[in-house]
Amino acid sequence: MTDNTPHTQKAGSEDRPVGRRTVLIATGTTAAALAVGAAAAPGSVTAAGTPDTAPVAAAAVCTLTKEMTEGPYYLDGALVRSDITEGKAGIPLKLALTVVNSACTPVANALVEIWHADALGEYSGYVGSNGHNEPDDRTFLRGGVLTGSDGVAKLTTIYPGWYRGRCIHIHVKVHTGVTLTSDGSFTGGRTVHTGQLFFNETITTAVAKVSPYSANTVTRTTLSQDGIYDGGGASSGLLTLTALGSSASSGYSGTLTLGVSS
Repeated sequence: MTDNTPHTQKAGSEDRPVGRRTVLIATGTTAAALAVGAAAAPGSVTAAGTPDTAPVAAAAVCTLTKEMTEGPYYLDGALVRSDITEGKAGIPLKLALTVVNSACTPVANALVEIWHADALGEYSGYVGSNGHNEPDDRTFLRGGVLTGSDGVAKLTTIYPGWYRGRCIHIHVKVHTGVTLTSDGSFTGGRTVHTGQLFFNETITTAVAKVSPYSANTVTRTTLSQDGIYDGGGASSGLLTLTALGSSASSGYSGTLTLGVSS
């Protein structure tokens, strides 16, 4: 597990991205591997049941996902579970994150861990940082799951809320070689990626009008105003979102391929 040394950032603040990854050219079987979990153009929305799943071309570009700051709200000991909602109110979000290595080969048995704010912009373990008073068990909207043989990790959560100074996002870590523990968590292994997942601004605008997000009165920072997201699309963590119904309240599925150095 990552060393949980106390952070020096002020609550709600985060450092700039910590580095960039190399862009590789994939051909033949590696290009086919990259197609695992692929959907529409990064950040776009498709109608429910009609995702754009065109195959990746033979000379596809395999981009390793950019490293970004862990931020101030990480906690060790996340539970290994596919559903991290814990009854939190919010718009459903179904994530399918595909982990591939530098050769664009799917990575099996990697632990994909995520954590994010609730609809009011509060993180478990840090409730009150965004000005709201609510129960805090230190585990809501935190957790991880192992990838399958296809490299895909499937997680159920809610669309995140926002807090002062940051656009809507989800934090993500990818660990390899972990050991599952009897208390439902994991230990050991190596962290091969630390990053963030980002959301289409048009969708976020619609989500922000729906309860309970509409009760979050903190001024929302947009993608273009954010100090972490650099406009790099999928390589910077921008999800492909697909509507699960005819309205924002029906929820979304989100897909992304995470290229990691394993």
